[in-house]
Amino acid sequence: MNVLQLTEIGAGRRDLVGGKAAGLAELIRLGERVPDGFCVTTEAYASGEVPRAEVLAAYERLGGGPVAVRSSATAEDLPDASFAGQQDTCLGITGGEALIGAVEACWASLHTERATVYREAHGVPHEGVRMAVIVQRMVDAEVAGVLFTADPLTGTRGVCVVDAAPGLGTAVVDGAAAVDHYVLDGRGEGAGGCLTPARLKELRATGERLRVALAAQEPAHGHEHGPVQSPGQGHGQDRRDGPEQDIEWAYDRDGTLWLLQARPITTLFPAPPPTDKPGPRVYVEFGHVQGMLRPATPMGMSTLKSMLAGMLAAFGLTVEIVDIGGRLYGDLTDALRDPSTRRRLVRLMAVDFGPRAQKVVEHLLEDPRFAPREAPRQRGAAALRTGLRASVGILGALARPERARERVYGELRRLREEPVTDPATTAELLDLVERDAEPGSPTGALVWPVVSGLAVAAALPPLLGGVASEDEIRTVLGGMPYNVTIEMDLALWEVARRAEPYRTMLLGTPPAELARAQLAGELPDFGLDGFLRKYGVRSAAEIDVGVERWAEDPAPVFAALANCLRVTDPRQAPDRRFGRAAERAEAMAAELAGRARRERFPRGRLAGFFLRRTRELSGLREAGKFAGLYALRDRRRRLLLIGAELHARGLLAAAGDVMFLHLDEVRASVETGADPRAVVTARRAVYERELRRRTVPVALLSDGTDVETLLPAPAPDDRTLTGMGAASGRVTGRARVVLDPADATVEPGDILVAPTTDPGWTPLFLTAGGLVTETGAVMAHGPTVAREYGIPAVICVPAATARIRDGQRITVDGATGTVTLDV
Repeated sequence: MNVLQLTEIGAGRRDLVGGKAAGLAELIRLGERVPDGFCVTTEAYASGEVPRAEVLAAYERLGGGPVAVRSSATAEDLPDASFAGQQDTCLGITGGEALIGAVEACWASLHTERATVYREAHGVPHEGVRMAVIVQRMVDAEVAGVLFTADPLTGTRGVCVVDAAPGLGTAVVDGAAAVDHYVLDGRGEGAGGCLTPARLKELRATGERLRVALAAQEPAHGHEHGPVQSPGQGHGQDRRDGPEQDIEWAYDRDGTLWLLQARPITTLFPAPPPTDKPGPRVYVEFGHVQGMLRPATPMGMSTLKSMLAGMLAAFGLTVEIVDIGGRLYGDLTDALRDPSTRRRLVRLMAVDFGPRAQKVVEHLLEDPRFAPREAPRQRGAAALRTGLRASVGILGALARPERARERVYGELRRLREEPVTDPATTAELLDLVERDAEPGSPTGALVWPVVSGLAVAAALPPLLGGVASEDEIRTVLGGMPYNVTIEMDLALWEVARRAEPYRTMLLGTPPAELARAQLAGELPDFGLDGFLRKYGVRSAAEIDVGVERWAEDPAPVFAALANCLRVTDPRQAPDRRFGRAAERAEAMAAELAGRARRERFPRGRLAGFFLRRTRELSGLREAGKFAGLYALRDRRRRLLLIGAELHARGLLAAAGDVMFLHLDEVRASVETGADPRAVVTARRAVYERELRRRTVPVALLSDGTDVETLLPAPAPDDRTLTGMGAASGRVTGRARVVLDPADATVEPGDILVAPTTDPGWTPLFLTAGGLVTETGAVMAHGPTVAREYGIPAVICVPAATARIRDGQRITVDGATGTVTLDV
């Protein structure tokens, strides 16, 4: 069928009429006022020729006169890609020949460069995309515009945002002229501009009505099974988390409101889940501290929440961990409102979460909604016991650092070499996985040496205040020994040196192909087998049990090896760079110790002691996380064995799909044969959509507000990007923008520009000349490793991967925390 009236389009016919027409048909079914029209279907597009007779007949039935001709591709108005303005719209078309030409123009716009690039950016395959075209009677608009049921800039739910302009409203959607902007919170709509208070009230009511009605049509699918809820703010009602709506509208000369389009707002970050706790709540993102901004798989999220809660409990802290958009967020509201902890949060954010989180907390401390509400809490017996254990553990490590290191490395050897057996049956495997669902706290052999190293490093700035600059203190933290991640990277460098005879093969073969050969035992042994036995538990985003390890897919290791083989200048060899950084650090530590004794005696003696212990203990900070990877390795292997059994029974499309389920769902499939494939498909779609998200809010309010959008905007500067210096030094080089380390090429001297970095990224540091990231903290994994290689690093540079072009020359200054662009 080539032509359909809009009123004839049934539900679920996106493949025939495209996204825009399907949305208009849904509005008509809901009883909304939509201009009359018809659709030239995708079947006509597939034929390659406009069905003139049918189109002209439909135009005549419409009454002729001016019409709007608009694209309606099958990949359009999607939940995560609006395609706004990517394909053509022709307004005021009059006459049959002009109409035929407009339909052909809409068809052709499917393959313009802008539409093609947009599809590629959103992971939409070109093949199979088809174009339908909508023809509607033109509205003689007095005023028109766009209505959002949530604030698209701040993410705030519970408000409506309206942009309006006199006439057809093209100025609004094209951005061609100034428009009137309204934010409607239901407390009385403001006057002024081209809309009266009565019309603003009507628009708000329309938006709320459509949001609720359209949410009911399509169940939301999130990482948790069942509908995902988000809390309504200010009015005490729950709001279904999506789809919040982007609605085009027009008032005609008679004052009648017409709806021209409704589609999901595609840019919103998911809102926090509902809670019974008094609001508003504030949630701070925890994943970037571990160098992970990508979403966790559903199985990985459940594991991470229990692991993180256990780690915090080891230090006497209770924080609710929630899943928002597949990322780990902690509810810090109670700590903000507690007089005994609120001010300490600023220091905690600065050290452990970075300057972005610090600025957010400083802002919220001045927000009356987070004013102190409770009297300071008394420390209970459990907290006192925790404090006593911490004191004993830390003092022991400070007194005998060499013994603390021996205990740490001994524990790592035990975890790596301890034989592990798996039960024989799937039911027993599942019992074991469930029993280990909440891993215990790290052992004392690991906890207190690691904490001691962090503590002595954190003590340096106050002890050396007025004596040493931040850049000098960062120099002391460079070239740090006893870091398992640095040891891993240098071990890979040794593998590269042994692989020199195979240089041509390793540089000329794609990493994925080399990985397949490695797993099949077809490559010569140049040391990689031993490397993978020791470090194969690692990967990018390695704290997610749902992510493949290097032992399963060593392609990223081969990509890093190729980068190492490109190092031809002996002075740039990673082991020499590390050695130089260590020499500078030792020299600076000695200089600062002497300076402190001269200027701050007797505190200077204490500063000297902490400088020595920093060099002896701070490198252990990576050991705790590395040790936890062995438990994740075993858990992952057992889950995949269960997944393989479910796949063999026809309940999963692949064994790895088990990572998109929760343990109770896995048990239902194992014991009752429940088919989880529809759930897996829905969650995988959400996961893959979130993988494409380039930015993640560092903090959210419970109404979905991105707190950083409330902060004063920095002064614009086209050439200088400002972040936070995390590793001293200054370097100029070619930017290499990398979003995924799996197959990245970083030539010697390139400056790595990335959203974030975790230990799985650090092999790229072997050749990088500098580092720029969008998130992080000074003591996070990436900056720590950068310091230890002597690589200048600037972190927390907003939108760095978007503002810096791949290949552009930039200057990274770790002392000033700036990145200068060569324009």
